[in-house]
Amino acid sequence: MGSTEEAVGSKDTREVIMEATFRALSEHGYSDLRMRDIGEEMDLTRQVIHYHFDGKYDLMSSFLEYVIDQYEGSVAVEADADPRTELDARVEQCLFGPEFEEFSHWDRMKVYHELYAYAQNDERHRELFNDHYERIRGSIVEVVDEGIDDGVFREVDAELVGQLITDVIHAARGRRISLGHDDAPEQARRAVDEYIVESLLAEGATAGVPDGDAAGSADATDD
Repeated sequence: MGSTEEAVGSKDTREVIMEATFRALSEHGYSDLRMRDIGEEMDLTRQVIHYHFDGKYDLMSSFLEYVIDQYEGSVAVEADADPRTELDARVEQCLFGPEFEEFSHWDRMKVYHELYAYAQNDERHRELFNDHYERIRGSIVEVVDEGIDDGVFREVDAELVGQLITDVIHAARGRRISLGHDDAPEQARRAVDEYIVESLLAEGATAGVPDGDAAGSADATDD
């Protein structure tokens, strides 16, 4: 390895390769992607990629894990946040994502969904997507169950509600990316708030009303 490569630790090298893979995938797409395309996006030599990964498939599997890791565990809510506030934060994160220094949430989702489209023919990638889906759904189910226990949400089938919200999120992201419907995430967010979350609320429960809803109520009062 050259002096530049020696100065980069194994963890940093992996991140450099992953971000280069983002750039290469965004430009070439998955089916036309070559290892040399990734190498051309880095200051490091292409041999570094082969040192860390056993070919394109191994790299793509690690890349998919990297993308998924960026979205898991990054939902920030106060420790004492009520269930509705936490549910609001999770839906917001899934639909609009965290902020990144390079490549927006939608740049990353475009790559994610391209790999998702190929997963039907790839057992390893399908397993990764399935695990990710179940963790998203499970986190929503957990919040709904907590809300029921706290009396914030009425008695419902939390598993079914979690499934519904997760499917709405996936459908909206896919519609924006594949069909170019830029307003799909905002429409999905509004539908989740108005037709799912509102219907979950136990009688008299108002805790954790999102700011947008509060503003809407204020406007109605002013009228």
